[in-house]
Amino acid sequence: MNFALIEFKVDSGVATLTLNRPDKRNAMSDDMRTEFIHALETVAADKSIRALILTGNGKGFCAGGDISGMEKRMKAPTGEIAFNGWHRQQRVHHAITLLYTMPKPTIAAVNGAASGLGADTALACDFIIASEQANFTWSYINRGIIPDGGGMYFLPRRVGLVKAKELIFTGRKVGIEEASNIGIVDRVVGHETLLSEATSWAQELSKGSATALALAKTILNQSFETTASQVFAQGSQAQGICYTSTEHRESVMAFLDKAAAAKK
Repeated sequence: MNFALIEFKVDSGVATLTLNRPDKRNAMSDDMRTEFIHALETVAADKSIRALILTGNGKGFCAGGDISGMEKRMKAPTGEIAFNGWHRQQRVHHAITLLYTMPKPTIAAVNGAASGLGADTALACDFIIASEQANFTWSYINRGIIPDGGGMYFLPRRVGLVKAKELIFTGRKVGIEEASNIGIVDRVVGHETLLSEATSWAQELSKGSATALALAKTILNQSFETTASQVFAQGSQAQGICYTSTEHRESVMAFLDKAAAAKK
């Protein structure tokens, strides 16, 4: 698989997707987003891939949206700005949704600054492991816009509504210690060991049944918006699928064989 703006590799069932515009601190351009979407679709469809790590090349994780794209939008004819913006938003949300709904564990390995859309993209992953050199900022307010990469949905779920408002209203930088204390980051590790630590964690998270993981993640992602009875109903349907899975059958048979052998 060949990409120009993204590095993509798979090792022992773990895919690592690296944003690769280091000279721009990995700011997300339209071309990079197209590659990003393609890579995410590939990971989701490939059953041999059990987990995904997202990181950035160079000093930054992702500096947000590409400023040249903003400049281009401002130069469009007045009558086209709104529709062009709407179309761009559809692509942004498609990419974030693909990451958020990925049917396997996802980890953002944040190696440096994660700003604006970059911070939102990290939040779209199941887990965030960060280098001691990382920091976060929801800096949209400084450009007169609102978080458009899912930050208004994901951030309150990690830090609470009041803290999310404070971070979005001020656009201030959150250092790694604060990010860890308030729940933005799940693990903080040394800069040099970031990817190895992320890989080990990805392998640990994905060693169970791929069927059960995908179904559990889908239900958990909706659990704050659904009632207990709805979660129970979804769980019943998912468990019915699990009962028929190869992983369930093989694990039960292995357990029964081990129990039978122990009785002899």
